[in-house]
Amino acid sequence: MLLAGFGTFLFLLNLAMLVIAVVALFFAVTAREDAYRAADKQSKMFWLIILGVTVAVNLLVPMLFLQIAGLIASIVFMVDVRPALRGVSGGRRGGSSSDGPYGPYNGGR
Repeated sequence: MLLAGFGTFLFLLNLAMLVIAVVALFFAVTAREDAYRAADKQSKMFWLIILGVTVAVNLLVPMLFLQIAGLIASIVFMVDVRPALRGVSGGRRGGSSSDGPYGPYNGGR
C-alpha cells in the first residue's frame, strides 16, 4: 500500500518537472533573439538546448539527478531570464515602448 503511494508521488513529481520544463521551453522559443542580448543573458540557442535537453531527459531518461538539474535550469530561466526578456521587450500588455511607469510619454506636449 505504501509503495503504491510512493509510486504515485514519483509519477506526479516527474509530471510536474516535465510541465515546468515544457513551459520554460515554450517561453524560450517565443522570445526574440535580440532580447537575450539586450538583457545581457545567455543566447537563445543556449537556453533552447538546455531546456530541450531537460524536456528530453524528463521524457526519456527518468534519472532523478538529471531531472533535478533540469528543474534547476528551468527555474533559473523562469525567475531570472524570462523577466529580464520581458523587461527589454516591453512585456506589458497593451503598452508601447514609450510608456513610462505612470503612462505614455508624450514628448513634453
